[in-house]
Amino acid sequence: MPTTASSPTASGVGGTPIADVTASDSTLRRFLHGLPGVDAVGLEGRAASLGTRSIKTTAKAYAIDLAISMIDLTTLEGADTPGKVRALAAKAVNPDPTDRSTPTTAAVCVYPDMVATAKEALKGSEVKVASVATAFPAGRAALGVKLADVRDAVAAGADEIDMVIDRGAFLAGDYMKVYEEIRAVKEASGSARLKVIFETGELSTYDNIRRASWLGMIAGADFIKTSTGKVAVNATPANTLLMLQAVRDFREQTGVQVGVKPAGGIRTSKDAIKFLVLVNETAGEDWLDNHWFRFGASSLLNDLLMQRQKLATGRYSGPDYVTVD
Repeated sequence: MPTTASSPTASGVGGTPIADVTASDSTLRRFLHGLPGVDAVGLEGRAASLGTRSIKTTAKAYAIDLAISMIDLTTLEGADTPGKVRALAAKAVNPDPTDRSTPTTAAVCVYPDMVATAKEALKGSEVKVASVATAFPAGRAALGVKLADVRDAVAAGADEIDMVIDRGAFLAGDYMKVYEEIRAVKEASGSARLKVIFETGELSTYDNIRRASWLGMIAGADFIKTSTGKVAVNATPANTLLMLQAVRDFREQTGVQVGVKPAGGIRTSKDAIKFLVLVNETAGEDWLDNHWFRFGASSLLNDLLMQRQKLATGRYSGPDYVTVD
């Protein structure tokens, strides 16, 4: 069985102990720039090809329930209120009040100041509380401020922390700064699982996304995540495929399994099923579980519920069938 990312220093990468890969900025740079270059045409073609796969009705029903169970139901707005968070938590626990067989979502994702409210609202359920942190979404703050953000969220009861990397440092080639920051956040997170957000839309190239993926995993990420959902380009089939390849290869080399979370722009059941096909065909069945794959979404759940009801009854319900988030 693969180990989790909580002890990444115990394993090697490409035959080299991780401690040696991260011994200095130069060794880390040498490793990251030694990764194979990404064939953009091939990657996008593969993602497009997998997106055309059709599945049977029975498989679709299973996929819809699986997708529901993988959602981090999210509200990250300046106008968030305790009432809105409690309503979202109620929806996460009981997405369809007319059908108690509907799975719960994986988590509710909120800002740190709303963690205590979400935790109380979710008491007694299996739904996790995830909190964005580290000066989300831009990440433009001193490390001490970022760590205080994380500690506040954990103290309030967060089960998971979604951090953003310093994209400026990464794009400037200061990989060691990014590595050390992830390690510090990992330590501050304690037992909470750590999702590391790259903001792939700002990384410019597929090669950078591959490097960021490996850097995050080497630093101890429990999940690697595409995006904040706050920029123009968020999760795409191609960048998610690339990250799935990275976690697959990382486990092959180290025995450590890391999750993947595409976030932003995934709004329909059709989209979600395409991503599940990517997971199955690239990383494999071991990742077809909400412990290892998540959707960062808010509006996706409503469409999944509508499609689920259509499969069950043969018709769509009216526009008031699902709640408006």
